[in-house]
Amino acid sequence: MPRTLVRAPAHDRTRSLGWLALAWIEFFYVHGPGDVQGQPVRHGDEYAGFIVDCYALDEPGKLLYDSGFFSRPKGTNKSGLAAEFCLFEALGPCRFAGYAEGGEVYEDPWGFGFRYEYVAGEPMGRPVQTPFIRVMATEEEQTGNVFDNVHYNLTEGPLADVPGIDPGLTRVNLPGGGEITPSTASSASKDGGKETFVVFDESHLYNTPELRRMYKTVTRNLRKRKKFAGTWYLETTTMFAPGEESIAETTYEQAEAILERRVRGRSRSLFDHRWGECADVTAEADLRAAILEAFGEAIEWNDIDGIVDEFYTLLADEADSRRYFLNAKTSVVDAWVPEKAWTDCGAPEKRLQPGDVITLGFDGSVRDDSTALAACRVSDGHVQLLEHDGWPTCWEKPPGPEGEGWQVDREAVNAAVAWAFTTYKVVGFYCDPPHWQDYVDAWSAEFADQLEVKGTQGRPLEWWTNRPLVMSRSLERFHEAVLEGDLTHDGGTVLKRHVLNARRRKTRSGDVIMKEHPKSMRKIDAAMAATLAYECRADAIALGVDGVEEPSEAYSFNV
Repeated sequence: MPRTLVRAPAHDRTRSLGWLALAWIEFFYVHGPGDVQGQPVRHGDEYAGFIVDCYALDEPGKLLYDSGFFSRPKGTNKSGLAAEFCLFEALGPCRFAGYAEGGEVYEDPWGFGFRYEYVAGEPMGRPVQTPFIRVMATEEEQTGNVFDNVHYNLTEGPLADVPGIDPGLTRVNLPGGGEITPSTASSASKDGGKETFVVFDESHLYNTPELRRMYKTVTRNLRKRKKFAGTWYLETTTMFAPGEESIAETTYEQAEAILERRVRGRSRSLFDHRWGECADVTAEADLRAAILEAFGEAIEWNDIDGIVDEFYTLLADEADSRRYFLNAKTSVVDAWVPEKAWTDCGAPEKRLQPGDVITLGFDGSVRDDSTALAACRVSDGHVQLLEHDGWPTCWEKPPGPEGEGWQVDREAVNAAVAWAFTTYKVVGFYCDPPHWQDYVDAWSAEFADQLEVKGTQGRPLEWWTNRPLVMSRSLERFHEAVLEGDLTHDGGTVLKRHVLNARRRKTRSGDVIMKEHPKSMRKIDAAMAATLAYECRADAIALGVDGVEEPSEAYSFNV
């Protein structure tokens, strides 16, 4: 099952209020407007697991996560799930009230018959004092599916009889104080920041400057009541359109940063993304299997035949269909390498081994851009970032406040280069020298005698990337190798991210690659380093280096 699940190291489903939440929701909540309107909700393992995960606690009993992210295909009741959270946050025992000795009972305060008996050591729950639930909408006059489900439950479901509940069409007043309010970008900034829980439904639509500002304002407001109210927020979404810089895309990148250990400190973000993989959507059996992968237990209430037909209608755009119904990431129009082509070249089983005959490529920066050291095995063209001291050989500015004043650790880079020469048989090393000229000179003095391939006789490691004609040819070689499957890689997430970040730009000398815009935080330096390593390998092959026997004298190729 293709799924990315990012949870904190201390995550423990036995220490969660989610089991109480599940029982409460399934007792009180009914489906809102639609084909199963008014029927009680029931959860399979997948959706139940997400609820339990969201209410995981740390040892002292605080919520482990500040945010939850739930990404599934269109038609998987994401909005209904968000409404369940809204009602539990508004009326249910959703915050820690101590650990049970065993046998304690929670009963609803309205006498409706809900009863939950705690087991020994289980967290017990209490309501939030004066909850303020905000349901964000993307357009004026739109309350969205989440609030529609909330309103239906408070007017037609069991919770409609809660004493003092006042469910209006534009706001729900809660008994004892508090409210559930649908908001738009323009209205959210007018309130005083009283939120205890917020839903951002379909966050792939939050792709305008106004909506991004609204998101930042509202999430910042949550900190005002965090200490006592345990505030948090939920994003639900279908896969974003790449390059739109939506909130969903930013959250996805944040999850990648956590997985790649580029974020220091505690991770308080729960991330759950499930998708389906299908190389050729015209192969119907493969497409059906991918739809089942993407939908999971939600396929129970979806028509798989109808979803297949959506792919095959003449009006369908394949990229959109993959996003909506496979929840799969697609490539932008000007992407240098399509994501599918890169994924198809993955071969983790071919990872470099000590003693392999390799070439190296280096692209360096100092502050805002990344620095990367890539390798390519001469015998088969397998490329990857090396792993030195447990980290990929790519040094990147951390996202957020941690990146302020950041600089590349030059000595760590220097140590990684020295380690590569002692661990592998390096026959060529192409470096783009700007910002690193002193180090490149030092590496030349120390390692040039070992190399069979050299940039020039006078500057054996230098390979300047600011020459459009030569650079274009090297990029074309790498690009064609990916499309033809002549190149493999180890599936590393850092190199993949940099390759997929690269945008194709036409020049009079041929195609080159650039970031999407000069100030973009989406880096491509590892893609450049891999290209240099692959180009160096091509020059080695031209000399007869096959990974086993090397020529007796070195030649220069930097023209």
